[in-house]
Amino acid sequence: MGAAEHRRRLVSLAYPVYFELLAGVTAGIINMVWVARLGGSAVAAVAVATNVENVLLGVILVAGSGTTVLVARARGAGDPAAVRSAVRGGWALWALVTPAVAIGGYLCREPLAHLVLGGSGGDSLPLATGYFAIALPGVAALFATNVVDGILKGAGDTRTPMKLAILANGLILGLDPLFILGFDLGVRGAAIATVLGRTVALVCGLAALRRNGVLRQAARAAQTAPHRAGSLSADARRTAATGLPMSADFVTRMAGALALVATVARIGVSEVAAYGIATKAMYVATMAFYAVRQAAAIRTAHLLGAGRDERWVIGRQVLLLAGSLGFTALLVLLAAGPWIMRAFGSEGEVAEAGALYLRCLGPYLVLLACFIALGGVFEGSGGSAALARVTACGVALQLALAYGLSGWGLPGICLAMALAMALQCAAVARMYGRTAQPTATDRDSRQPKTAVANPHSPSSDHRLA
Repeated sequence: MGAAEHRRRLVSLAYPVYFELLAGVTAGIINMVWVARLGGSAVAAVAVATNVENVLLGVILVAGSGTTVLVARARGAGDPAAVRSAVRGGWALWALVTPAVAIGGYLCREPLAHLVLGGSGGDSLPLATGYFAIALPGVAALFATNVVDGILKGAGDTRTPMKLAILANGLILGLDPLFILGFDLGVRGAAIATVLGRTVALVCGLAALRRNGVLRQAARAAQTAPHRAGSLSADARRTAATGLPMSADFVTRMAGALALVATVARIGVSEVAAYGIATKAMYVATMAFYAVRQAAAIRTAHLLGAGRDERWVIGRQVLLLAGSLGFTALLVLLAAGPWIMRAFGSEGEVAEAGALYLRCLGPYLVLLACFIALGGVFEGSGGSAALARVTACGVALQLALAYGLSGWGLPGICLAMALAMALQCAAVARMYGRTAQPTATDRDSRQPKTAVANPHSPSSDHRLA
C-alpha cells in the first residue's frame, strides 16, 4: 500500500474525530456564556467543576483508548472472538471504575469543592457543591459514552462518535438556557442539561453498537464459541494494560498545564488571565493534533493485527499531516493573535499579553503537533508506556524551565515550553528511528513475514523499542 493511500485513510479517520473533539470544546465555551449571566461566583464554580471532569475523563481513557486499540487489532486479524474479548474488557473496566467515581464523588462533593476552589471558596463553594451533586453521578453516562466511542473507533467507525458528540453538545446548548434561566435552576441547571444531553447521546450510541457489522459478527461468533468462565477478568486486565499508559499520558499533560498556572501567576494577574484565554483558543489547533493521533493509533493497530508492520510509512505520513497543521496554526496565531483575544472578550493589558503569548507559541505548537500525532503509532503498536515516560519527564522539565525563564514574562514561558517539547520530540524520534524500515521484498510481498494471528498473545504486543 502506497504512502498516498495511507495518508487518505488517516485523513478519513481523523477529520470526524476532530469535529467530535471540537464540538465538546465549543459547547463548553458557549455553556460558560450562559452561566456568566449568573455572576462571577457561578462562572468560577462551573469552571473548576469542568476542570475536574477533564481530569476524570483521563481515568476512563484507560477503558476507551485500550478498547480502541484492541478492537482495531482484532479486527485486522479477522478474529471475531478477540473483538468480543476487547469489548467485554472495556465494559468490565467501566463497571469497575464508574461506581467508585460516581458514588464516591457524590459523597465527597463538598470536600472536593473545597479542594479545587482553595480556602473557603466564598460564594462559589455552595454552587460548585450543587454542580458536583448532579455532575459526578452523571459521569456514568460520560464514561459509558467514552467506551462506546472506543469500541466504534476500533471497529473503524469514527463518524458515528462525531455525530454522537454533535448530538450531545447540541442538546446541551439547547437545554442550557431552559434549565439555567427558564426553570431558574442556575448552576444546577447547567449540570442537569449536561447530563441529559450526554444520556440521550449514549442511548443513540448503544443503538449504533447493535447495528455495527464488525460487532454483530463478533456477537454471532460468541454464540457458537462462548468464552470460558472467568475470562472476563482477563479481558479487563488486558484492556487496562493497553489503555493505562495512554491515560497516564493524558493526565500528566493536563496536570502539567494546570501546574504551569502557578508559574504564570508569578508574572502578574493580567498574564494569568491571558494564559487562560489563549489556552482555550489553542484547543482549536491541539484538537486537530489529537485527531491525527487517534487515526494513527487505529490504523497502526489494524494493520498490525492483519500481520502488516507499516509503522514506518504511517509515521512519516502522520508527521507530514501534523507538521502541516502545526505550521498552519503558527501562521494563524502570528497574523491573528490580537483578533483572537478580542473574540474572547479580552481587552487592555490582558489582550496585549495574550496576543504576545499566542505569537510566541507557534514553534511550540509545531513541535507539539509532531509529538502528539506520532504518539498514535506508539499507542497502536503497544509502545505507549515508553511514550508516557517521555511525557512525564518532559512536563517536569517544562515546569522547571518555565520557573527559571518566567523573568522574561510570557515569552519566557513559551520558550520553556518549546525547549521541553523539542527534547520530547528528540526522544520520540529516536524511538521511532529504531523501527525497522520494510525491505523491498516486504513491500512487494502479498504475505507478510510477521503475522499476528492472535492479538491476545504476548507476541502481539509490537513495541517500538
